[in-house]
Amino acid sequence: MSSTGDRLEEFLERSAFDRGPWLAVAMACGIASWFLLNTKAQWIGFATALGLLIFLSISVWRDRVERAALLLAVVSLGGMTLAGFGAVWARSAMVGQPAIERPMIEWFDGRVIERIEQPAEDRTRLVLAVTDRDTGLPRKIRVNLPQAKDSDEFREGAIVRLRARLMPPAGPMLPGSYDFARSAWFDGLAASGSVIGDVELVRRPPATSDISEMQRRLSAHVRTQVSGSAGHIAAAFASGDRGSIGKPDEIAMRDAGLTHLLSISGLHVSAVIGAAYFIALKLMALFPPIALRFRVPLMAAALAALAGIAYTVLTGAQVPTVRSCIAALLVLVALALGREPLSLRMIAVAAIAVMIAWPEAVIGPSFQMSFAAVIAIVSLHSLEPVRRFLAPREERWLVWFARRVMMLFTTGLVIEIALTPIVLYHFHRSGIYGAFANVVAIPLVTFVSMPAIAAALLLDLVGLGRPLWWLVGMSLDLLLWIAHHTANIPGAVRLIPQLALPAVLIFAFGALWMALWNGRARLLGIVPVSAAIVMFVFTTSPDVMISRDGRHVGIAGEGERLLVLRATQSGYTRDNFLELSGLEGEPLPFEQWDRARCSADFCLTTLEREGEIWQILVARSRNLVSERELSAACANVDIVIADRRLRRSCRPRWLKADRRMLEQAGGLSINLSNQTVERVADSQGDHGWWREDKRAFQR
Repeated sequence: MSSTGDRLEEFLERSAFDRGPWLAVAMACGIASWFLLNTKAQWIGFATALGLLIFLSISVWRDRVERAALLLAVVSLGGMTLAGFGAVWARSAMVGQPAIERPMIEWFDGRVIERIEQPAEDRTRLVLAVTDRDTGLPRKIRVNLPQAKDSDEFREGAIVRLRARLMPPAGPMLPGSYDFARSAWFDGLAASGSVIGDVELVRRPPATSDISEMQRRLSAHVRTQVSGSAGHIAAAFASGDRGSIGKPDEIAMRDAGLTHLLSISGLHVSAVIGAAYFIALKLMALFPPIALRFRVPLMAAALAALAGIAYTVLTGAQVPTVRSCIAALLVLVALALGREPLSLRMIAVAAIAVMIAWPEAVIGPSFQMSFAAVIAIVSLHSLEPVRRFLAPREERWLVWFARRVMMLFTTGLVIEIALTPIVLYHFHRSGIYGAFANVVAIPLVTFVSMPAIAAALLLDLVGLGRPLWWLVGMSLDLLLWIAHHTANIPGAVRLIPQLALPAVLIFAFGALWMALWNGRARLLGIVPVSAAIVMFVFTTSPDVMISRDGRHVGIAGEGERLLVLRATQSGYTRDNFLELSGLEGEPLPFEQWDRARCSADFCLTTLEREGEIWQILVARSRNLVSERELSAACANVDIVIADRRLRRSCRPRWLKADRRMLEQAGGLSINLSNQTVERVADSQGDHGWWREDKRAFQR
């Protein structure tokens, strides 16, 4: 034990400049631990254990100089873990609102808190502050309003009267599905739904314009200047408004690995701040009284910082934008002080700032992808071979350009490797040729589209922006052509079933180890990364998937198409089943499958896994069935699935998933090969957004 401690102490002393970023990792681990632990007893136990560890470390090592680095590591990392754990617990308690108890249709008088225009979906979303008629307590709800019934008067500050059909925010349909209930909890939403009939304006909104109104006006102005899909993309770049981007374009950008261009993040903020810094620097240098009396670079950095902050606020201050703005401001400060502008410590400071403000963002794809990408970029460019490759030298411009293109492609490839597990875990699909598409798309957006949009908006003040808007349209049409062409290449998209969370965490740990340490120590990260990749390769799709209401059942592993109990017009339901099974194409109903026998009330299917035969009986209707006949049928099958409560006399050989059981368990994913059942309830615990019955489930 003593020799191990000596080696750890020596390692930590050698890595003085590499230790800082791990504070941000520790804080993120604390936040993630709160989500992973299920009960209040576990939360208290976790916090108590960390506190005891810190206390014991101080007590034992306080006077031992040879353990100074270890003591600092335990206290600082443990403290940051506790800080993250406490931050997300406190935010959940402060902003979370209990959902409504049941679906309802009622009249409401509400004040518009937020207006979200979504022309691509032919609707506008209104977030309202209303008063609960039963309890008299304030509630926050979100309703969808068809565009045909919308009005510009329904904006922030207005009082409206409407009739709405409301539902409690839904939990995951299946294990691994999107958890809207959790997102709604941290947004303070108690219900969501749709407007019935017309909306009456009770009180007009204030005459003064706020940031949201400015954002909408800017978005509308850009769309009038650039027509078609290119105009919708330009509006997203200028104002952060993605509501008008059509579904086909969004899917193409996603499958081509270019979705990050639609989210206002480092690329866009850096372009705005860089352009503002360059223009301010050159303009002030033209005036000798300024250039001779003041530090021009410092003043230019201040003006660029103001431009970056204004752009961040105008585009909605989303997590990637805030992170990018903080990082860019730190770069400006470093430049002003003559320090190294790009470093992992800078990224760590930005991450901690975001986690303090929005700790729940840690478990979301936006935070993870944003920081994974920027960590990959900085780590790659901090390598000594890369520095030597990019070092200035006497050479022809063609060679200089070729080296930059090669480095851009390498950077894109590294980013794709870093982001792929995150993308597959959250979205179950990933573009294969993203690195190639980004070689053209990133310079196109950075050096053509973004500067042209900014210059066109400035020239519009004097009515001279038309030529630049033409350039914007041409450049974004080219971007969309790249996206659609790349997405349509055979094999461009990789689908994979739900990745196991332990595998993703192991990969993240190994990747962070390689990124944050220097020297040979970073090579140790190859071990967990390799282990995680092996786990990814052997990921299998669930054999049977059952929605939380029992109405939808999917079976995978029988060819290249998903088998479903009943066809559905719901794209949400179909997409959830296809994504989690890792399959494409239109699902095939049970009655059209040659190995299923269906009546009006039940379907009987037979599956073979690992040499074992499984018989599954699935209810199709709620018609009354003879108890004796049902009991006999249940006794002859392994699994029974129903969207209603079945009598206790129905006893299959292995599993009965009826409404009683699903109310407690949520959706199910069943793996027949190893006979395991994964339940939505397993990942929910005592968190406030989980509404289902928490009583113990006896299988």
